Amino acid sequence: MSNWNAPVAAGPVDAEVTVPGSKSLTNRALVLAALADGPSRLTGTLRSRDTDLMIGALSALGARVEGPAGPLGDGDADLLITPGALRGADIDCGLAGTVMRFVPPIAALATGTSAFDGDPAARVRPQSVVLDALRALGAEISGDSLPFTVAGGAGLRGGRVEVDASASSQFVSGLLLAAARFDRGLDLAHIGDGPVPSGPHVEMTISMLRESGVTVDSPTPSSWRVAPGPIQAVDRLVEPDLSNATPFLAAAAVTGGTVRVPRWPVSTTQPGDAIRGILEAMGAEVRLETAGAADHGTLVVVGPDRLSPVDLDLSAIGELTPTVAALCAVADGRSRLTGIAHLRGHETDRLSALAAELGAVGTTVTGLDDGLEITPGPLRGAVWRAYADHRMATAGAIIGLRAPGVEIDDVDSTSKTMPGFTRMWSTMLAGRG
Repeated sequence: MSNWNAPVAAGPVDAEVTVPGSKSLTNRALVLAALADGPSRLTGTLRSRDTDLMIGALSALGARVEGPAGPLGDGDADLLITPGALRGADIDCGLAGTVMRFVPPIAALATGTSAFDGDPAARVRPQSVVLDALRALGAEISGDSLPFTVAGGAGLRGGRVEVDASASSQFVSGLLLAAARFDRGLDLAHIGDGPVPSGPHVEMTISMLRESGVTVDSPTPSSWRVAPGPIQAVDRLVEPDLSNATPFLAAAAVTGGTVRVPRWPVSTTQPGDAIRGILEAMGAEVRLETAGAADHGTLVVVGPDRLSPVDLDLSAIGELTPTVAALCAVADGRSRLTGIAHLRGHETDRLSALAAELGAVGTTVTGLDDGLEITPGPLRGAVWRAYADHRMATAGAIIGLRAPGVEIDDVDSTSKTMPGFTRMWSTMLAGRG
C-alpha cells in the first residue's frame, strides 16, 4: 500500500460537494428493517465497508437484502429488506462498532450459535458491556471481546439491566434497537459517572424506534424503557452523512474558500450538524439556504481570513474531534478540546493518534485527562499515520491543504464510511461540483 500525497490547496476552494448517506442512520435502519414485521424500502443508504458488513451480518442471520451490489464508491443504494427467521451465523464485524454492538442482541434472538470476529484492531475495542448486559437478560455468551459466540435460544427474556456505557453510546443503542423483540422488553439504566457520551446518537436511535411504532420512554437522561411488541416496517429516506461532510466544510475554513453541501437537513438527530456552530465560533460564515418550507437546503460555509481558537466540550459530538483538531492546528492561537476521554476506545486511541500526528507536522499537543490542548506552529510535511481509522485519514487531508509534503499512509481506510474520498477531495480542489 503506497502513501497518498495529500494535495495542497492552490488557493481558496470553491466547490459543491454531494455527500453520501449517513452511516449511522443506514445501519440503524438496516437493523430495524431486519427485525420488522414486513418488508422495508430504504432509499439513499450508504454503500461503504461498515454498511456492507452490516448487510452481510443481517443477511447471514436470515434477512433478505435486495439492491445493487456494485463496488463501493458507486453511490448510495436503494434497498429492499425482507425479514426472515433468525438463525445462527458467522459474523464478520470488520472494524465496525455498530456491527460489534448492534448485532449480538439480534443473534441472541436467533436459533443456533453465532460466532463473531473482526479485524485485529477490533479485538481490542470495548465490547464486554453489551455482552454482560445480554447475559443478564438471559443470553448465553462465550467471551468478553472479539472473537466471541452467542448461543441463540429463539428468543430473549429481557427485563431490567444496568450498564456502564461511559465508553460508547453504541452499547445503549445496540440494546435499544432489538429490545422490542425481547419477551419482557427492556428497562435499561446507565450507571457510569457522567452522561453517556455521544448522546445525540442515542436520540437518533430513539427517534427511529418511535418511527417504527416502538414505545420508548426515557424517565431520566440515563435510563430508557422499551415495551415489548412488534417493530413496524417503515420505508425510510436516509439523510446525507453530516459527519462525513465536515472535512469538506473544514477545507473552506482553512483555505478561506467556499464549500456548498446540498440536501442538508433543516432538522436532524445527526451529531455532525454541530459543525455549523463550531465553524461559526472559529470565524467562518455559515448559512443554510432553503426554499420555502423545504425540509432540507444547501449548507454554505465561507472561510475567514484567520481561524479563531476555541475551547470546546465535545462530549456529545466526539466523532467530530479529528476534524476539529485539524482546524485547531491552523487556528490563530491555543485551543482546548475536552469531554472526549472515550475516544481512546474508538477505531484507534484517537487522542494519542491525534497528538502524535499533529506533533509530527509541527503542532504542539498536550494531552489532558479528557482531551487535548492544541497550540499551532509552523506546519511541515510528514508521513501522517491513519491507524486504519477513517477520520484520522480525513484529518490528515485537511492538514495537507496547508502543509506541502503530507503523506497519508492508509487513505483507503476512508472506505469504512466514505468510499471514493480521494476522488471527492480532488474534485473539490478542482472546483467542480
